[in-house]
Amino acid sequence: MKRICIYGLGAVGGLMAARLAAAGVAVNAVARGPTLAAIQSNGIELRETISGRSVITRHALNAAEAPAELGVQDLVVLAVKTTGMQQVAAEIGPLLGKHTTVLSAMNGVPWWFLHGMDPELARIGLNTVDPQRVISQAIDPASVIGCVTHLSAAAPAPGVVQHVAGHRLIMGEPMGAVPGPRCEQTMNVFRTAGFEVEPADSIQREIWFKLWGNMTVNPISALTGATGDLIMADDLVRAFMSRCMLEAAAIGRRIGLPIEVDPEERHAVTSQLGAFRTSMLQDAEAGKPLELDALVAAVVEIARQLQIPTPQIDTLLGLARLKARVAGMY
Repeated sequence: MKRICIYGLGAVGGLMAARLAAAGVAVNAVARGPTLAAIQSNGIELRETISGRSVITRHALNAAEAPAELGVQDLVVLAVKTTGMQQVAAEIGPLLGKHTTVLSAMNGVPWWFLHGMDPELARIGLNTVDPQRVISQAIDPASVIGCVTHLSAAAPAPGVVQHVAGHRLIMGEPMGAVPGPRCEQTMNVFRTAGFEVEPADSIQREIWFKLWGNMTVNPISALTGATGDLIMADDLVRAFMSRCMLEAAAIGRRIGLPIEVDPEERHAVTSQLGAFRTSMLQDAEAGKPLELDALVAAVVEIARQLQIPTPQIDTLLGLARLKARVAGMY
């Protein structure tokens, strides 16, 4: 894979681009506004802590606003907010060729989620994340490799990315458990950049498990303005989160993605993160659109079509969506 493009230079996309460039990979990138200007002027700045020492490096990227300026790529990494995917679908065409692989590294339920799963599930629509299937028509699900990120990064300024913690990426093809050649190639690309890359037996199961925790703490943080430690310390809130998670686990069992963990076990892991600010809280504080559709509404949509009751998740979605609408973020 010689032609690699990172679509979106936020925290995760910026970290991937900087790490790849540091490993000697010629990286293309799609960016806009102040981020594009900063990259074109100074490259991307990577801030890391290595052996207890703060290290800052800069790396050149070939960045452009229009995908047509970059041409067909071997690998396109989608690291954008899910709220921007319809615009991406309208613009991404020039990057995609017959053999282009698309790595989907985003939060929540993606447009291709049901691709390759039980044929019975094909009748389920995902209009919340792929209205009128416009994204599926622009980006063929068969070209996709899913990626679940287990790391933390921040973008404190345009063209600057701060690695906070973790290096783990889980990748897999929606169609099966055994990584094919293009998945192996993609994993190797990121291994050369210092990421800990693991193949997934089922990438959808990995996505659902990560969603299982994020779908509650993220919208609750946006509703309340609370950091993770305060959310987890409130017994009533924690119990409400558990009830939502039990409903999501029931959906998971129905679609072949069982979760063999008790909500309290997941809460204990979240509690260890301390006073962290979720990505949705950061978006809410910045007045950006909230990823409620991919993290919560898609779960409700799947449940409705399978006739699985979700009164707790419904309440969470209704309150968070109303809050976001009033603030002009939905």
